[in-house]
Amino acid sequence: MRTLLTLTGLTTVIVLVFIVIGFIRGLEHSLTVSGDPKVALLFSLGMGENLEYSSIPMRTSQLVSASVDGIKSFHNRKYVSPELYLGTQIEIPGQQESAMGLVRGVTQSVLLVRRQVELESGNWPGPGEILVGQLASTKLGLSKDQLAVGTELNLEGRTWRISGTFSAAGSAFESEIWCRLDELQQAMKRQDLSLVAVTLISPSNYPDLDLFCKERLDLELQSIREVNYYQSLKKDYGPIRMLAWLVVFLVSGAGVFAGLNTLYGAVIGRTRELSTLQTIGFLRSAIVISLIQEGLLLATAASLTAALIAVCLINGIAVRFTMGAFSLQIDSISLLIGCGVGMLLGLLGAIPPALRALRLPVVEGLKSV
Repeated sequence: MRTLLTLTGLTTVIVLVFIVIGFIRGLEHSLTVSGDPKVALLFSLGMGENLEYSSIPMRTSQLVSASVDGIKSFHNRKYVSPELYLGTQIEIPGQQESAMGLVRGVTQSVLLVRRQVELESGNWPGPGEILVGQLASTKLGLSKDQLAVGTELNLEGRTWRISGTFSAAGSAFESEIWCRLDELQQAMKRQDLSLVAVTLISPSNYPDLDLFCKERLDLELQSIREVNYYQSLKKDYGPIRMLAWLVVFLVSGAGVFAGLNTLYGAVIGRTRELSTLQTIGFLRSAIVISLIQEGLLLATAASLTAALIAVCLINGIAVRFTMGAFSLQIDSISLLIGCGVGMLLGLLGAIPPALRALRLPVVEGLKSV
């Protein structure tokens, strides 16, 4: 029973470590896969990373297509996607509660530029319809059934029917709602854009696009590689990641003390056994090594059990965040760190009680109850 309780306690601590590491890895994965090295973004000058506040002329997409060399094309169709991106209140008809969601007005050209996007169910949105990402329900705090194909949502004073769902390889786009650009502009009474996304033939063609932004001072544009944009977001979230690693350290520290208490109790309860082993000729060093081996064996079993729980139950769980939503990632690095922490707990938790128990004189140990 004592061994089972020790195993359960260590497993609980390591599962908590896996959850925090999965959060960190999921956030990093979402920001990493969102950027395409061949894609560049054009938006308002001075907006920094706040694309939702950007406002550029509607004609920008046509000007970029006609003026910039190096843009990828197929059958004379340039890979240029004009987009209107904003955060707005989303409501379900018949319910009073609302939530802040991310909406992107797009044309079919977006599928040329956002290559990771795949239609999972339903159809491309027609008039009065929207397309929802797989993690949009998490972002809005709703169930997936509430955002199933055929249901309706209220946004910008209009009711929209969900025509389909899409995935985007775990990127930030999965927490968004997409609708037709012209209809979103009509609903918001806007004729401008938030950004223009462009796919270049090669990343080396980016200077031509940047030169266009600098020459057209009347448009007040700036450009950035999409990869660099999401790297800047990752840098902005650096303090949150540091806080998460601090939580890992604190949880691990708490686990060490919990393990110490548990293993202290386990070793002290075997004082007569350890004293008997010394009496019949076992060296103290051999007994210490034996206790450390037992601690490591328990920690290894707890690590494997926690890893199995993390992979089966925690991996892929969607969580809401300021940038939208993302899934916890229990990948090979997460497993390595989590199991390493578990082994460290077993090692650090077994040494002090083993040394303390063997400091007790043999005669007193044999008399202990």
